[in-house]
Amino acid sequence: MRNLYEEVSHLDKRCYDLYNLTEDILMEHAGTGIAKKIKERFPPGSKVIIVAGPGNNGGDGVVVARELLGEYDVRLFMPLGAKSRMCKVQLDRFYALGGELRETICIEKSDVIVDAIFGTGLSKPLGEGIISLIQKLNNCDAFKIACDIPTGISNKGDILPTAFKADLTLTMGALKYSLFMDKAKDYVGEVEVVDLGISKEFYEEESNIKLLEESDRKPPYRDRQNSNKGDYGHLAVIAGEKEGAAIMAGLSALRYGAGLVTVVRYDPLNLPYELMSSSSLPPKKTALAVGMGLGLEYSDEDFKELVLKQDVPMVVDADLFYDKRILELLKKKKVVLTPHPKEFSSLLELCDIAKLSVEEIQKDRMGAVKLFTTHYPDVVLLLKGANPIISYQDNFFINPLGTNALAKGGSGDVLSGIIGALLAQGYEPLQAAIEGSLAHSLIAKTVPKANYAITPSDLIEYLGREEG
Repeated sequence: MRNLYEEVSHLDKRCYDLYNLTEDILMEHAGTGIAKKIKERFPPGSKVIIVAGPGNNGGDGVVVARELLGEYDVRLFMPLGAKSRMCKVQLDRFYALGGELRETICIEKSDVIVDAIFGTGLSKPLGEGIISLIQKLNNCDAFKIACDIPTGISNKGDILPTAFKADLTLTMGALKYSLFMDKAKDYVGEVEVVDLGISKEFYEEESNIKLLEESDRKPPYRDRQNSNKGDYGHLAVIAGEKEGAAIMAGLSALRYGAGLVTVVRYDPLNLPYELMSSSSLPPKKTALAVGMGLGLEYSDEDFKELVLKQDVPMVVDADLFYDKRILELLKKKKVVLTPHPKEFSSLLELCDIAKLSVEEIQKDRMGAVKLFTTHYPDVVLLLKGANPIISYQDNFFINPLGTNALAKGGSGDVLSGIIGALLAQGYEPLQAAIEGSLAHSLIAKTVPKANYAITPSDLIEYLGREEG
């Protein structure tokens, strides 16, 4: 896991106060780090266009121009001039070496474009002139690098209303969580951190927001040879009106290590032979999965008997986020919720927390998750999306490994089954959500099909193959 921050100005200040590193030194390292990446990727003489803003982000861009001057064909363009003290200092240094500021830019046939217009802290929509400029830059066939954060992305991860589409974002000092919000995913490209003259061990401080990595995987490997199916848990999946959702969840759970899986429904079901069927809950169940395809299948009394009275860990999905009975579930311990944004919008309203549209949630996903967690700190929430967010108490985890291949009906049922299997095997709810999300994200990468062609059945078939 890696630390994530909303902004890093407080970390910069620590450098000034504790290590006697000045703003000038940090800016020099920022610009040098970008110039180094360009030199690694492109030969001398390449045409590099640098579009710099009026503040310190622009100052970083001017350092890049100075570092490349003489060895590369450098074109520095500052449409808003230089306004911050350090930006003006860097521009004077650029001039001292004979650098020339361009009044206009011709972006055709350029090799590299560096966006250093606005960094973190952008909170209001871009002006029309900058929007037009960004659109021209995006349409240029060149390798695009964003300095700190692509211009147009707010510190909440929203797009205001367009953004620079980077192939590579070189963010300064430490990772910002705005780079890993859903809306930013199509704009940031590859993300790397440029150090500011000090290693992350000294620059960073502990954060309660983390970026998940593949190395955080903890699959349910079986180490004991002397074991039986009962040692690996028994998941009960409550089937509803759309029983296919429960079947997919059940098959996923079995594939991800649950020793036994029973699909529960009062009416008989035709199930794959691997799954057990019952009209009542198995007495030795160790976890419960409920909500997927549930519809209005159960009366309040039946729901109480099947779900509310059960004292086992459970994963809750889909239809229950539109059902007021979920309020009783939220009183339980060891519950994992897995809504997508529309379901989350309904959940927030049912809980009388807020009335937020899907668009409002997507503009500030972290803010919406924090709002829910403030009211229900002991419930594990997994907000689905391009980059799922997981929360528990005052800790937040972002999974950046997802793929658009999972944007298909039934994928969420597979996720519920994975998490249910982990709960059944004894994982704590937070770890089950983290492991389940990572496993779910990595499945599609192992399926030898085009991303538009991958189905939930493919995900189930290949689940576990990423282990090798």
